[in-house]
Amino acid sequence: MKPEQLPLLNSVSAPAIHPDGTKAVVSVTRPDFDADSYVGQLWTVPLDTTKHPRRITRGFRDSSPAFSPDGLVLAFLRSDPDGKPQLFVVEAAGGEPQRITAQHSGVAGFIWAPDSHRIAFLARVPEQGRYGTVDGVGAAGEDARLITANQYRMNGVGYTADQPQQVFVVEVPELGGEPAVAPRGRAAHEQPKSAAPGIPAATQLTFGGADHESPCFSADGSHLFFVAALHEGHDDDLVTSVYRVDAAGGEPSVVEPSHGKLQTVTGVRASLDGGWLFYTAQDLGTTGRDFVARNGVLYAMPTGGGEATALTDVEHLDVSGPLEPSGPSSVLVLNTALGSVELLDVNAVGEITPLVHGARVVIGATVAANGEIAVSLADASSVGDVASLERGELRLLTDFSAGLRNNSRVSEPLDFEAESSDGHPVHGWLVLPDGPGPHPVLLTIHGGPFAQYTGAFFDEAQVYAAAGYAVVMCNPRGSAGYGQTHGRAIKERMGTLDMQDVLAYLDAAIAAHKALDKDRVGIMGGSYGGYLTAWTIAHDHRFKAAIVERGFLDPVSFTGSSDIGWFFGGEYTGGTLEQMTAQSPMAVVGSVQTPTLVVHSEDDLRCPIEQGQRYYSELKARGVDTALLVFPGEDHELSRSGTPHHRKQRFEHILRWWAQHLPTASNQVEG
Repeated sequence: MKPEQLPLLNSVSAPAIHPDGTKAVVSVTRPDFDADSYVGQLWTVPLDTTKHPRRITRGFRDSSPAFSPDGLVLAFLRSDPDGKPQLFVVEAAGGEPQRITAQHSGVAGFIWAPDSHRIAFLARVPEQGRYGTVDGVGAAGEDARLITANQYRMNGVGYTADQPQQVFVVEVPELGGEPAVAPRGRAAHEQPKSAAPGIPAATQLTFGGADHESPCFSADGSHLFFVAALHEGHDDDLVTSVYRVDAAGGEPSVVEPSHGKLQTVTGVRASLDGGWLFYTAQDLGTTGRDFVARNGVLYAMPTGGGEATALTDVEHLDVSGPLEPSGPSSVLVLNTALGSVELLDVNAVGEITPLVHGARVVIGATVAANGEIAVSLADASSVGDVASLERGELRLLTDFSAGLRNNSRVSEPLDFEAESSDGHPVHGWLVLPDGPGPHPVLLTIHGGPFAQYTGAFFDEAQVYAAAGYAVVMCNPRGSAGYGQTHGRAIKERMGTLDMQDVLAYLDAAIAAHKALDKDRVGIMGGSYGGYLTAWTIAHDHRFKAAIVERGFLDPVSFTGSSDIGWFFGGEYTGGTLEQMTAQSPMAVVGSVQTPTLVVHSEDDLRCPIEQGQRYYSELKARGVDTALLVFPGEDHELSRSGTPHHRKQRFEHILRWWAQHLPTASNQVEG
């Protein structure tokens, strides 16, 4: 794959299966250079393989499809090129979509009520006078902000306290009715002005300064459940809980489990039979902040609160949502496991049925009333496709990555396991370029650190392999998917076992594959991967060059500059100055000899740009061959969801750096 082929990456959403089980609908989205944005529409995918998938909407970017429980209406989000996503509905049999929200900041997510006549949705509510709510008052003209909280910013969002996310409910209008028309002439003067004629009024159910997440209706539709941090002292910890509010409005009340654990709840869903609340949560120790490498656990709790039963094993499973009902008292969940993402069916008594496993990454799944299951997933040769699940067997229904495979070579990752120097197993992959070699090697390190590489299609590895590089990538201790003990092994020990593991894996890959050139090796990584890259090149000087991207490079200054700085560094490195310094790449920057490209984004609030700027300045002052590549208007997610133009430029600069220091036959400095 080449950087200019980014538009061939068709990503799919979680599927919405029709209640009768005859079809599923997904959004298919891709980068577009002309729009310098992400474009996409909804596709219908028949579960009958004699019929073909087809595009059914023609919006700029249509996403998040969901059928009403009665199957008559399809709801989805639509974004215009310069607009925010709004909620649209269309008859399931086809027709013209109708917009039903006009939220100033757009709609973030939604869910149907059991009666198929109402939809609950999430939207940020800005303070009057901010974020364009007053004509002529731009960001620079807004009033000053007086900040007294720890939690006041979020990467990708900006300030949050003055635009909290709230829960709304809107009535779905009769789609066969006559469309509203905007008044003109005399009528325009006589009627009250409306910013959005014909759009039903939405009822705001939640208020206050906290973000509200994961709304769902009770089985009878009379109440909504949601996740928020509304407890006293919520600014000083990471605890969130399940709350309940009347669907017609009122004060929310907490739905408390009796176990008394401090947890962060990440999702909630009421069972179809009305007896249970399923929710996913991670323990936070005794402080409410100890989030490091905590596996997600699925719980079942009576809808009124009380005894919450853990349905999944906290050490060996790491489950997450979205929680999708699969029966009267069961749900589908995703499980991060051994470089894959599995699909599990779990019922309220803890019986677990694996549905999809192996070398795949499940994106989402839904179940029809007749038991048909639609699954979205990615694998080594697909960015995302839709399959049905019949009697435990997957049946592929789409091939949205055919254009990618037909226009570029997709190198299948070689899965192998190595031993670290203390005998600990380290799992990962090798992606090889064409030809017999010897190939220069790029050791790549993922972010997180509690995340994982998988064997699914990875655009970065494919771009580097196409340029002639062998890509080595693994999941060292600290990574997710291999048990909680594996993930927590680097708590207050960053740069120890994790560096040991990635270097041992690199050595094992080179020893096992003679096509790899042991004398021509580079190293690169982003976020935590930027941290470990910077730490490693201060301790090991074998690398011809390095790329440190959006790195966590100085835990001390990170504390005061990052959106998560008030807790993240202290939990991972320990909270004292001595601990932070002992695990800080900035503290050992004087030992770096490796030519290093530093990459950062101007609007990165997760690892703020000062981390990269100061690291670059130190390298420059010490005479190390270095450069600083800065992307305007981008945040921490540049490599995954930045503008297509910047993503292409990023690849081009990275390949140019490697051409200077590790040239290949197909990647050399021009001229």
